[in-house]
Amino acid sequence: MAAANKHLLIASMEACSGKSAILLGLADKLQQQGVEISYSKPLGNYYENGQGQEEADVGLMRQWLGLTASQVFMPLVGLTATAQRQRLVGADTEDYQALLHQQVMVPDRLLCIEGGSNLWEGRSFDLSTAQIADVANATVLLVMRYKSIQSIERLLEAQDLLGDRLLGVVINDVPPADMAVVSQEISPALEKQGIAVLGILPQNRTLRSVSVGELVKRLQAEVLCCPERLDLLVESLSIGAMNVSAALDYFRKARCMAVVTGGDREDIQLAALETSTQCLILTGHLSPQSYIIRRAEDLEIPIVSVDFDTLTTVEIVEDAFARIRIQEPVKVSIIRQLMAEHFQFDRFVKMLQTK
Repeated sequence: MAAANKHLLIASMEACSGKSAILLGLADKLQQQGVEISYSKPLGNYYENGQGQEEADVGLMRQWLGLTASQVFMPLVGLTATAQRQRLVGADTEDYQALLHQQVMVPDRLLCIEGGSNLWEGRSFDLSTAQIADVANATVLLVMRYKSIQSIERLLEAQDLLGDRLLGVVINDVPPADMAVVSQEISPALEKQGIAVLGILPQNRTLRSVSVGELVKRLQAEVLCCPERLDLLVESLSIGAMNVSAALDYFRKARCMAVVTGGDREDIQLAALETSTQCLILTGHLSPQSYIIRRAEDLEIPIVSVDFDTLTTVEIVEDAFARIRIQEPVKVSIIRQLMAEHFQFDRFVKMLQTK
């Protein structure tokens, strides 16, 4: 595949659609085919420790794709409240399209550009999805997280906005019960409308998980036992605020969960440890009884303590699920497998060459 002067923009209509994961899997496959790539993310929106640190998705791509400094372009602007205000009041007069144009002058490489959280993010900086595509002369691969058949209409709206620049769409995170209708009814209907469906990726619970270590970091928690097990992945959140009998029934219906409960609720703590619990989060900064710690160590289940109340703790954990990053090797492996099995790579390459 001749990669010279070709650019690809991976975009989505809403946040957390799986855009970074699709880009990672696609770029990995292209590299295997011998294609030289570069990566750009004009809009930075997730920094671990402030604006001075490397943007999370940039670090992800650099690490997992083995990109050199010359193959990675840092965000042109970080989408902080301060940056937005400076732009809106006229304090920031930077020509971001000119800066983007300098980035896209990449010889003999396919530049993979990651767009904003939705089609309009970055508009005040002249870096919305459509604007980036025009400046970079890029074709757009749209990633849509499937919710219901009603959400498909938004693809037609995106088609109207992007026009001929729209290469196709990947329908992501499709529940098992909906795979048949998406593949047999929705996909053919979209193809008739001129929207190429290049992938239909099934839902995978591991990709929607968060590591215990990530929760510890976000909660600023104290690890009381099993610090070597912070790589365990949490798929769901349960709150232990009921009686122990009801809690057991509740916990048995979940899997790979983090349980949030009071540090003084020994009955709930024991019930959680005997079910599919990956992490026990104790609120109120109360230490558990020693026999709880011993049982957790026997089962190799981390217990962490936080200063927050239950409501605040739950909000922080839910925000972690809403901002999932593809950091763990197991997730990268799953992405590669899903793309290999459910993405029409040969068709994608042919369309990219002819766009």
